[in-house]
Amino acid sequence: MQAGSSQLLNWILWMPMLGVLGVLLLPKDKKDWIRMWSLLNTALTLVFSVVLYMKFDNTVPGMQSPFNVVIPWIENFHIFYRLGVDGISLPMVMLTSLLFMICILSSWTIEKSVKAYFALFLFLQACIYGVFLSLDFFLFYVFWEVMLIPMFFLIGIWGGENREYAAVKFFLYTFFGSILMLVGMVALYYASGSNAESFNILALSGGKFTSLTINIFGSTFSFSKLFFVFMFIGFAIKVPVFPFHTWLPHAHVQAPTAISVILAGVLLKMGTYGFLRIAYPIFPEASVHFSSAIAWLGLINVIYGALCAMAQTDVKKLIAYSSVSHMGFVMLGLAAMTVQGMNGAVLQMFNHGTSTAMMFLLIGVLYERSHHRWIVRPDGTKGFGGLYTQLPRYSIIFIIAMFASMGLPGLSGFISEALIFLGIYERFTTITVLALFGLLIGAAYLLWMFKRMFFGEVIEECKEYTDMNAREIFYMLPLCAAVIIFGIYPAPVLNVMRASVGQLVSLLSNY
Repeated sequence: MQAGSSQLLNWILWMPMLGVLGVLLLPKDKKDWIRMWSLLNTALTLVFSVVLYMKFDNTVPGMQSPFNVVIPWIENFHIFYRLGVDGISLPMVMLTSLLFMICILSSWTIEKSVKAYFALFLFLQACIYGVFLSLDFFLFYVFWEVMLIPMFFLIGIWGGENREYAAVKFFLYTFFGSILMLVGMVALYYASGSNAESFNILALSGGKFTSLTINIFGSTFSFSKLFFVFMFIGFAIKVPVFPFHTWLPHAHVQAPTAISVILAGVLLKMGTYGFLRIAYPIFPEASVHFSSAIAWLGLINVIYGALCAMAQTDVKKLIAYSSVSHMGFVMLGLAAMTVQGMNGAVLQMFNHGTSTAMMFLLIGVLYERSHHRWIVRPDGTKGFGGLYTQLPRYSIIFIIAMFASMGLPGLSGFISEALIFLGIYERFTTITVLALFGLLIGAAYLLWMFKRMFFGEVIEECKEYTDMNAREIFYMLPLCAAVIIFGIYPAPVLNVMRASVGQLVSLLSNY
C-alpha cells in the first residue's frame, strides 16, 4: 500500500463498501440504525472529499502525484489497481459525495426492504467513485459495468408501476454501449503492444494511434476513427445523446426520488466524463474530425429535449427531458474544443448536477404528499393548483431550483451556459444561434409548469398538503447554497478544473 495522501483516494472509494458491510451486519428490523449508519458513512465520505479538495493543487494540469495509487492486480495481463485525481475528476467526486449524503436523508421515509435499499445505494456510490478515480482502463470498465447491478435493482424493486420495464431498458441500453467499449478496450490493448502500459489510460493518451489502420471484413479503416466511434456510442448512451436517449424518461419516472437524483445528477455525467478521460485524450485526431457531428448532436439534444419537455403533463417526465436538453449544452461545450467551451462543459456537468437534483428532490417531496405527479391529469383537470399559498417554504426553494435550471443570471446555470456559448461561437456560429432557442423553450416549459402548479386557485386536494418539514429543508439548503454561491462566484470550481482542461485543449489543438 502507498503511504501519505495516496490513502485518501482509497478511503473515498472504499468507505461506501465499508458502509455496505455495516448495513449487512445490522439486523433488518433496526431500520433507524441502518439509516443512521448509512448517513454517517456518506457524511464521512463527504469529509474525505473536502479534505481532498483542500489538499488539491490547482496549478498542476495532470494527475496529482501525491494522491496516486498503483498496485499490481492481474499481473499476467498488465492490469493494475490504479487510481488518480485531476481537475476534471475532482468536481465529479465532490458532486457525488454531496448528492449521496443528501439522497440518504431524502430516502429516510423508505420502508420497503430498508436493509437491501441502503446496501445497494452505498454499493452504487462506490462504483461511481471507481469510474471517476480509475486510471486503468480495465478497472474503469469493471466499475462502469458493475454499477449496472445496483441501479437495475434500485429501479426494478423500489420504482413505480412500470419499474421492471424501465430497469430492463436501462440495463440493455447501457450494456450495449459497454460491449462497444469492451471491443475498443481489447483493440487498444493489442494495438499498444500488450505491454505493462496497455491498460494505463494516461499512457494510451496523446494520439499514439493516429496513423494506425485496421482491416475488418476486407476493408481498411482508420483505427482511431473507428474505435472513437465505438467509444463515443458507449459513452453517448449514458449521456444520453439523441437517438440513444429513450431509456432516460422511463428510468427517471419509474425510479424512486433518490435514484432519479443520482441518475440525473451523477450517472449522466459519467458519459461526458468518459469523453474527457478516454475518448478525447486517446483519439484526439478523431475527436477533432468528428467535432462538427458532436456539435450537431448536441444541438439536437438541446432543441429536441426542450420540445419534448414542453409536451409533458407529468412533472417528473418534464424534468427528465430537461436533463436531455441540458446535457446537450455539455456536448456543445465538448465539441467546441476551446478553453472557454470545455471549462463551460465541465462546469455545466457540476451545476446541472446540483440544480436538477433540487428539482427531482422537490418533486419527490410533493409526491409524498400527493401520490401523483400530474401537472394536467389525463382527463384534462389540473393536478395541482395554488401551491404557492399552500406551501410557501416549498415554493421559495422551488423558484430557486427552477431559475437555476433556466440559467438565470446570478444562479449557477448561467455561468456554465455563457462559457459554452463563448467557447463555441467562433467555430459553430449557426449552431450557437440555433441553440439559443433551446434556452427560450427551456424558460417557456419551466414557467408554464410553475404557472399551472403554483398559481391560481388552491384546488381542494392541495389544501391537505403540509409544507416542508425540518429534515426536507435541511437537505435542500446545501443545494440552494451551491446554485447561488457558484452562480455569483464560480471560481472555486473553475480554478480546480482550469489546468487539466487547458492541458486537454492543448492536446486537441495539435490536430
